[in-house]
Amino acid sequence: MYAIILLSMSVSTAVVALVPLLVVGFITLAAILLYNGLVLSRNRTREAWSGIDVQLKRRSSLIPNLVETVKGYATHEHSVFTEVAEARGALAKAAGPVAMAAADQTLTSALGRLMAVAEAYPQLQAAPGFQQLQEELTDTEEKVAYARQFYNQNALDYNTRIQTFPGNLFAGWFGFVAVDFFNTDETARQDVKVSFATS
Repeated sequence: MYAIILLSMSVSTAVVALVPLLVVGFITLAAILLYNGLVLSRNRTREAWSGIDVQLKRRSSLIPNLVETVKGYATHEHSVFTEVAEARGALAKAAGPVAMAAADQTLTSALGRLMAVAEAYPQLQAAPGFQQLQEELTDTEEKVAYARQFYNQNALDYNTRIQTFPGNLFAGWFGFVAVDFFNTDETARQDVKVSFATS
């Protein structure tokens, strides 16, 4: 009987000693999972940003060909060509979502003016090279729009994770900071009208 009492006391002592270890183990596991989730979310946001960057560079590489094609028909429109070149250069130098969004909006506006010039030349509208460039530019614009949406969704998820409990506790400790959304200026977006219709 005495042995049974001693055995039950040692089992209960072992259980009491094991509870803190289990709690520490659970907290450690939760912290590891939370940290890994934050890293995964941050990496998805970075990957989504690279998608925007790729599409903006693709569009930017199409612009010189488009400008040269229009120049062949509209040689006296130097101010529009200069504006497009400057906007393209500003986009290449922009860093981060806010600066790139502003530079992208300026470039989109300049491209709108370039297309307006192109509409004044029916023979240009009928040229196969110009039509192909228009199609590629339209395709690229759609890809840029999708990449923006994908990035903003990932940025929302990441920002939510680091700003809500308990992620906000770990985010500050491990250097996770909120990212900016890739937004365009609403009034500038309304003012730009680009028409790819052929005459």
